[in-house]
Amino acid sequence: MPNLSRFKPQSSQGWLAWVLLFFFIFFSLMTDQFLTLQNLLDLTETYAVTGIFALGLFVVLVTGGIDISFAAVASVVQYVIASLFINFGLDNAALSIVLAIACGTLFGVINAILIYSLRIVSIIITISMQSLLFGVLMWVTNGHSLYDLPEWWVTLHNVLPFTVSGQEYQVGLPLTIMLVIAALTWILLNKTHLGRQLYATGGDQESARRIGIRVGLIHILAYGYLGALAAIGGLVQVYRVGEVVPNALVGGELDVLAATVLGGASLMGGKGTVTGTLMGVFLIAILKNGLNLMGVSSYFMNIVIGAVIMIAITVTHYKKRKETDVSFV
Repeated sequence: MPNLSRFKPQSSQGWLAWVLLFFFIFFSLMTDQFLTLQNLLDLTETYAVTGIFALGLFVVLVTGGIDISFAAVASVVQYVIASLFINFGLDNAALSIVLAIACGTLFGVINAILIYSLRIVSIIITISMQSLLFGVLMWVTNGHSLYDLPEWWVTLHNVLPFTVSGQEYQVGLPLTIMLVIAALTWILLNKTHLGRQLYATGGDQESARRIGIRVGLIHILAYGYLGALAAIGGLVQVYRVGEVVPNALVGGELDVLAATVLGGASLMGGKGTVTGTLMGVFLIAILKNGLNLMGVSSYFMNIVIGAVIMIAITVTHYKKRKETDVSFV
């Protein structure tokens, strides 16, 4: 009799891989449109922005914090860069990107300073920041979209065109940017001294402080990093849709948070991997894409996704409690 124990997952990533495989096969059987190269490429392009946000949020979660304001930060950055072009003629791509990243980083640093100096729970500060930024943005814009954008921002680029069976396909810029950011984030967390400090801070802040880690600075770097990626994600989102819509991103924070937690990140800090985060993003993506292709109502879609998230998180935490011999009740 074959030994099946070797197929038993040994980590949250292992369990997530089996869940991904299950839904991948399920949707492939339920609809012919799912398992096509074009659909899979469209899926990855569509959720590249979610992936960029998730990678930034993951770094904050590693330190034991949480930030809900990234979507509002991205929206403000979009409007600032678009306004600089419309009102002042700023058409320099490099300068605009640098200004966008600087603006996003600044908002992240402000969050970190408020959280660390006031000793207030991070989710309270960042929800307040989200409400403040989004409120000001909607007040200033009256909810109006901007369409007159510089060519460098909205001109689509073929990064990696290829041909399969005579059909032309391409890997677009959004997916490429997300993969580059994923690689840089992996290097930061796994190959640098700063990465070890980020994990140590999330594992136990007091112990980290006692061994000489400047916890306040670590938080500033983590939240600043998320702010920078929020800005990049905002730019990429406009590149995809060709317009600045003030309320396009706000409201999608749950998908980003769910992806990071599904990927193994702990809300208590000190846990998770870049690979797991990307797997979490892909799970959310194939769930929404597959259910949409099946013609499932968007309302029921939210129920299914919520149930999957709850089950995945419950299983993950149950396994962790068993490993530490702590009762689940």
